[in-house]
Amino acid sequence: MKIALIGYGKMGKMIEQIALSRGHEIVSIIDIDNQEDFESEAFASADVAIEFTSPTAAYGNYLRAFAKDVKVVSGSTGWMDEHGDEVRRMCTEGGKTLFWASNFSIGVAIFSAVNRYLAHIMDAFPQYDVEMEETHHIHKLDAPSGTAITLAEDLIGQLGRKDRWVKGTLQAPDGTITGSTEHAADEVPVSSIRRDEVPGIHSITYDSEADRITITHDAHSRKGFALGAVLAAEYTATHSGLLTTSDLFQF
Repeated sequence: MKIALIGYGKMGKMIEQIALSRGHEIVSIIDIDNQEDFESEAFASADVAIEFTSPTAAYGNYLRAFAKDVKVVSGSTGWMDEHGDEVRRMCTEGGKTLFWASNFSIGVAIFSAVNRYLAHIMDAFPQYDVEMEETHHIHKLDAPSGTAITLAEDLIGQLGRKDRWVKGTLQAPDGTITGSTEHAADEVPVSSIRRDEVPGIHSITYDSEADRITITHDAHSRKGFALGAVLAAEYTATHSGLLTTSDLFQF
């Protein structure tokens, strides 16, 4: 399979290594300093482009790839509120293909399934309130993380007494804490911590007067995310439309 990389930071470099190890060819690498390569024959020859950039750049990258009829796999977050409806329309009515996920880790896919099932069980036990905490490296710009938002939305979909998630506390790299975990009965607070080079930790806690139940996914490195992105690219090469991890991992 021919793969183009959009974004060549730590994640892009790791995706490159894993793709090559699985026998794929990297035909184009586009970063901030060579945007003109979107117009190249090499980029247009790609079966799939894997995009890991920033919330401000992602949507424009999709449009440039779609203009060349290149399918996209993307892990960029923060663009859906403004452009989600248009991207969905392009994929459902316009013949374009985007595999989007807030997290490509196989472990997170399993964790997400456990989260949904646990929330389904806990719907019958209103004495338990629920909150979430995510921890990431100091370079991460968005808070809460896209993965935390997806987990919270999945949880709310199963837990009838919760209608929305809200930002909880934010611990900055210097240790400063802002915000609060106070919340209404129908809200799920999602708190964020930014420290060191943490790849990603997500914890969901159900607390009652009697006891506490916590489930946690703790990533050791970015390798799991990168492998998942390549697996998603392999899937996307033979599928079309708006795709996500529930299509790839059917638990």
